Amino acid sequence: MSTARPTDFRQRFGDRELLVGSFIKTPTTHSIEILGGMGFDFVVIDEEHAPFDRVTIDNGLLAARAVGTAGIVRVAEPTPAKLLAVLDDGAAGVLVPHVSSVEKAKAIVAACRYRGGARGFSNSPRAGGYGTLGMWQHVEEQDRSVTVIAMIEDPEALDVIDEIVAVEGLDGFFVGRGDLSVAMGAESQGAPQIRAITEKIVRAAAAVGKPVCVMVGSIAETEPFREIGVTSFIVSSDQGLMRQSAAKVLTDWREIANR
Repeated sequence: MSTARPTDFRQRFGDRELLVGSFIKTPTTHSIEILGGMGFDFVVIDEEHAPFDRVTIDNGLLAARAVGTAGIVRVAEPTPAKLLAVLDDGAAGVLVPHVSSVEKAKAIVAACRYRGGARGFSNSPRAGGYGTLGMWQHVEEQDRSVTVIAMIEDPEALDVIDEIVAVEGLDGFFVGRGDLSVAMGAESQGAPQIRAITEKIVRAAAAVGKPVCVMVGSIAETEPFREIGVTSFIVSSDQGLMRQSAAKVLTDWREIANR
């Protein structure tokens, strides 16, 4: 189990500590408990591409708290209602898809922040200690700890990337290499043009002192990204890690069985 507190994630992310997490695709608490208990810095509950609803997200965030890992939610869509729901349920932060303009970036920040924003107030859910935190204590703690990460995964975002990264209240960025590859007809996520785009986003973020996160399939893939300044990594997913482990077991079994 990690010794860092989930509420420290925003500070650690912003300080560009080397952080490791994984996507959670299975709508149960178990994989979150396993990964968090092993010491992963964060998990990303994937509402966008997995069968999560409000209740399963709520349970997943409770599991993340139980094992002391930061529970981030990739929301299915960046509506104020979606963002409010996961933050009220106690998410340490949000990963927001398709942030392709300054206007979208500002709207996301407004939905996630109390001061200077427009987040709907309630201290009665988990985030407010079920009413144990006073109004302004809750406001201060949430504005201090909630992490807002914008996904840059649309070609049009690249034309205004310097303006997007400068939006106050955005804490960092995730390079959506998959969507960018498909949109641009690239041969793979490792194609030179996608590598160049990733470097462009990292440079823009670095210019305003903000971190960048990418997803990789394995630890072996992190080195080239670390070299260009990426500091946070989402390594595979609970399903991917299970598949990798199962494949290793089968390979080992077949070697024994074929002797």
